Amino acid sequence: MKDSKKVYQKYRYFLKDSIRKTIDFSQTDQNRGITAPPLEKPYPKDAEKVDLIIEDWETRYDYSLAEAIKNRKSQRSFTKTEISLEELSFLLWATQGVRQVAGPYAFRNVPSAGCRHALETYLAVFNVEHLDMGVYRYLPLTHQLLLEFRKEDLRNEMITATFGQRFAGESAVTFIWTAIPYRMEWRYGLDSHKVIAMDAGHVGQNMYLTCEAIGAGTCTIGAYDQEYLDELLGVDGEDEFAIYLAAVGKKD
Repeated sequence: MKDSKKVYQKYRYFLKDSIRKTIDFSQTDQNRGITAPPLEKPYPKDAEKVDLIIEDWETRYDYSLAEAIKNRKSQRSFTKTEISLEELSFLLWATQGVRQVAGPYAFRNVPSAGCRHALETYLAVFNVEHLDMGVYRYLPLTHQLLLEFRKEDLRNEMITATFGQRFAGESAVTFIWTAIPYRMEWRYGLDSHKVIAMDAGHVGQNMYLTCEAIGAGTCTIGAYDQEYLDELLGVDGEDEFAIYLAAVGKKD
């Protein structure tokens, strides 16, 4: 028991901000004049892309914020009704949409420490209007989807990747957020990693509230097979790795 307590105390350090007092911020890559990493993960010019829908979302989904907060809860059971491309566009806009680009910064609809936004959004698409089953990546700068690959057995792959949580493969779409840590490390050095996790929480809460507006449910997922999921997405597990998921589907 005593040894367990020591281990707990060691790892609680991640939740604190004590490390800030040990860092010479004048030596971060930003302050050394090193060029900022790209706002969005690069992709081949000839990649297959899908244009998403742009609406006046305030009038399209005029849903009370108080109602969304009151009704928010995790949903693990979904109908077989598809999510429309418009609804998916709204979810992506609300969770990672870009308002304005200013130099190395992109102001989005969720907060991020230092406006660094170290997350990328992947979608395991199962039942979305006009989209083949497969894995896509959101391109926030152009509000498009990039097809990463099609995969017929994707439902079972996602269930396996989440340690048998069936709703991760029985949703209409499951969002997978990866972290590219250097986007944050460029500015904050070793003080980056706690705030990346906090940023993921901001995204997840916007997802819950936005799902209420379209009559959908979601359940965020923090338990997953790190190495299996990273390999499935085709990311290296070091400079980019999965950090958070959310299964989305229409409610009963």
